Amino acid sequence: MQFTLRSLALATALAAVGAGAWAQGGNKELRHLVEINTTAGRMVVELYNETPLHRDNFLKLAREHYYDSTLFHRVIKGFMIQGGDPDSRKADDRSKPLGNGGPDYTIPAEFRPGLFHRKGALAAAREGDDINPEKASSGSQFYIVQGRSWLPSDLARLEEKKNADRPDSLAWHYTEEQKDTYWKVGGAPHLDGNYTVFGQVLEGMDVLDLIANQPTDGNDRPLTDVRMWVRVIQ
Repeated sequence: MQFTLRSLALATALAAVGAGAWAQGGNKELRHLVEINTTAGRMVVELYNETPLHRDNFLKLAREHYYDSTLFHRVIKGFMIQGGDPDSRKADDRSKPLGNGGPDYTIPAEFRPGLFHRKGALAAAREGDDINPEKASSGSQFYIVQGRSWLPSDLARLEEKKNADRPDSLAWHYTEEQKDTYWKVGGAPHLDGNYTVFGQVLEGMDVLDLIANQPTDGNDRPLTDVRMWVRVIQ
C-alpha cells in the first residue's frame, strides 16, 4: 500500500465541509453514500462518521469530480483493489508505474475501534512506516478490500505476531465479531491498526470481485483498464 507522496498538513477547511453537510441534514446519525461507477459495474459505499477527516476529504474530492476517469491502477486478487491516483487518467504508457500521484497533503490517521478490514472495507493508502511513522493517509488514494477467509487459528497467530514487540498494555486483540467476520466473510486483518478504514461497500460486492479477479501485468495493473466515476448520492 506504499507510494511516494509529498506530505503537507491537511487543510482545516475539510472539517468545515463536513459540518456544513450535517447542518443541512439536521441528522448527525445519517451516513453519506457515495456511488463508484466503473467500467466493470457499480458499487455503493457508506462513509463512516467516526472518521470525519477521511469522510470529508473523500466527499470533497468526489464533488470536485477528482476521481472521474481515473483507474483502479493496482489490483491483487485475494487482497484489494486500489485507485485514486490522478496520474492514471491518461496513463497510456504501461511501463510507467502508477501510485505516486495525489494532492499535496496527507490526512492524519483515524484508527477507530470496530472499524476493520472486512471484505468491502474502504480504506486509505499511505506511504510506508520508514518515512511515515505516524501512518498518515494519502490525500486521495484509497483501496477496497477483497481479502480472503481467515480461520480463528490464523488470527491467533496474527495476534501473536502483532504483539511480539508490544507491551501488554498495548496488546492487539481481535473481538469475537471480528473473528467471526474474518472467517465467514473474509478480509485483510493484517492491515488493521496500520491503515485507516473509513467506509464500507453496501452494494456491488460482485463488482469488487470482478475487478479484483482481473488479469494483471507486472505492476499489478489490470490488462484491461478499469475506470471509475465517483459521485455523492446522499
